[in-house]
Formats: sequence, C-alpha cells, structure tokens
Amino acid sequence: MGTERNKTMYDYLIVGAGLFGAVVARELTDAGKKVKVIDRRDHIGGNVNTERTEGIHVHKYGAHIFHTNDDEVWKYVNRFARFNRFTNSPVANYKGELFSLPFNMYTFNKMWGVVTPEEARAKIEEQRKEITHEPRNLEEQAISLVGRDIYEKLIKGYTEKQWGRDCRELPAFIIRRLPVRLTFDNNYFNALHQGIPMGGYTKMVENMLQGIEVETGLDYLENKDGYDASALRVIYTGAIDAYFGYSLGNLEYRSVRFENETLDTPSFQGNAAVNYTDRETPWTRIIEHKWFEFGKDDDGNDIDKTVISREYSMEWRPGDEPYYPVNDEKNGALYLEYRKLADKEEKVIFGGRLGEYKYYDMDQVIARALEVVAGLKKRSA
Repeated sequence: MGTERNKTMYDYLIVGAGLFGAVVARELTDAGKKVKVIDRRDHIGGNVNTERTEGIHVHKYGAHIFHTNDDEVWKYVNRFARFNRFTNSPVANYKGELFSLPFNMYTFNKMWGVVTPEEARAKIEEQRKEITHEPRNLEEQAISLVGRDIYEKLIKGYTEKQWGRDCRELPAFIIRRLPVRLTFDNNYFNALHQGIPMGGYTKMVENMLQGIEVETGLDYLENKDGYDASALRVIYTGAIDAYFGYSLGNLEYRSVRFENETLDTPSFQGNAAVNYTDRETPWTRIIEHKWFEFGKDDDGNDIDKTVISREYSMEWRPGDEPYYPVNDEKNGALYLEYRKLADKEEKVIFGGRLGEYKYYDMDQVIARALEVVAGLKKRSA
C-alpha cells in the first residue's frame, strides 16, 4: 500500500461537490485522509446551490427546504450552519382559487364549505366510493384516496405537468398515499426539525469543505484515466449510466427549467411556494425566494425587491440537468444492470442521487454519505 500511495496524490478523489460529496469529503479529511473534490459545474453545492441576488439567497435549482426526523443528521448539519425556523406552507392556485397544502381543514372548507373534521371525512368517504375496483392508474388511485373534487382541482393538472403524461397513463404506485389532515395544520412536512440555513446552502457547503482542496469546472469523465491515477479510491456522485458511457442505454429522468425574474416590488405572491394545479398554466409552481428567510437580508433588513422563479417540468434529454429519477419498472431493471457493472469497479464507489439512481431528500443523502464513510473506516481499520 505504501508504494501504491507514493504514486498517487490523494487517498480519495471525490467527483461531485454536492451534499453527498461534501459530507464524505469532510468526514474522510477529519479521519486523516488526503482528499480532493472536483465538480463539472462552476460552483459547489450541487442542486442545493444558492446565489445571492439583491440580498436574496436564490435557490438556483429549485426550492430546498431542510427537514428531518433524524436527530443525528440534524446535529450534523448544525455544525456547518445555523438554521432559521422556516415552515413550508405552500399554496395551490387552481384558476385563481387558492387552497392550502397539504390537504387540511382549510382546504376542505374552501372546497366544500365543511367546518368540522367529521363533515370533511364524510365528504371524502362519499367521493372515494367512485372507485370500486383495484386502481389501475394514477387517476383511479388518487380518487380512491381523496375523491374526485380534490383530484380534479389539486392533483390532476399538476401531476400531468410534472410527468408530461395523462394521469390515466401513469401507474397507480406513483401515488401510494396522499396526506389528509383533519386539522388546520399547514406545515407541509411531518418533521421534527425543519428550516433553511441562514446565509444560504452554498455557505453551509463551503463550511463543510473548509480546508479541503476543491476544483470546479472539471469534467471527470473527460479525463477519467488521469483522474483515477491521482487517487487510491474514487467516490463518484455523477450519473451512473454516464459513467459507463450509456453502454446499456439511458436511464430516464424528469428535468426542470427555471425562468427567473427580479421584480421591483417587495412582494409578488406573499408566500415562498405557490403551486399552479390547473393543466393550462404552463409552469408547475412559482417560488418567491425571499420568503425562505422571511423577506430579510443577512443583516436582518427588509428587502425592497423580490426574485421569483417559474418552474417548468420537462422530459430529460442528454445535456439537460437530471433532477428526478423515473423509478418505474423499466428504469429500475436498467439501473440494476448498471449496478452490476458498478460492483465490478474495484476502486470506485458510487453514491448520491445520480450515482445510485434514487430520489433522496437532503437528510437522506447526508445519512447515506455518513453510512458510506462508516463502511470505509471499518474496512480500513
């Protein structure tokens, strides 16, 4: 091992400076390993990257709200950032009608005029009876859970825009459950801990990578042999099918396009997230970034301007940013074939959302990164 180490500069080369890569880099560095992090983008943070515009931390790749029930993960991220008390309470706009999300008593009162939980439950039960057989598609599954009114106004259009397909063409398993609250609780997440890092996610990731060699704007796959020769092990967080040159075919993703606008007004919609649930509105939602931090800048001053992002869901094509894995049977089977190839790579560890072709919330990707590092430490002990 000593001779091999002399030929290389690093114990670990980490490909990707997102949350998975940053956590692994921090932990391995603290364990005494020599680490380098590279990223093909020109910034760190991956999809949680935030950019400062008019004093507002703009979530460049869509809204990211940290939430977790994992005390250890919460303790971990608080080493690198102080979190505010942001509570995610999105609003649904259906052709100008506004509804609370998730589905709760405010939603049911607006939808049907009911005022008690018992009245709401009875209305939902009455409408669920429309589906008398095992649901065959997403439309039938949603109606069997919450009834036709909620489906038509708050699920159908939004889901069809998200997936680019009619709900009757989408498999039922996509909506296994829908949260129904017979209370007036507007908090979208049932999480013990929730908030946004003060100063933005990029600052948090910077703190994670403190003292670690990082280079951005470098594409690992363009000089794979050279990069591999520089380290004993590689931790790869890019797309697993791209690593193997798409030799078995492309895994599918949904992608997102953003239209950002800076407006000379203190408030555009009065809420961080408004979902547009009708089919006719081309965007899925509008994010108003300042409300993630209560309309204040880093010094606690009110901000006179605002930045909004319209989000458009779209089919992924090579060259687009992959966001959401399409976890259907076909893609699941293809991923397992790529996984067999990955298992034969002796010096490369695949991790993160793209490397494992798996949708992770932020707390899950951090927990997974810590798990991978624990395994590496155990192996080298």
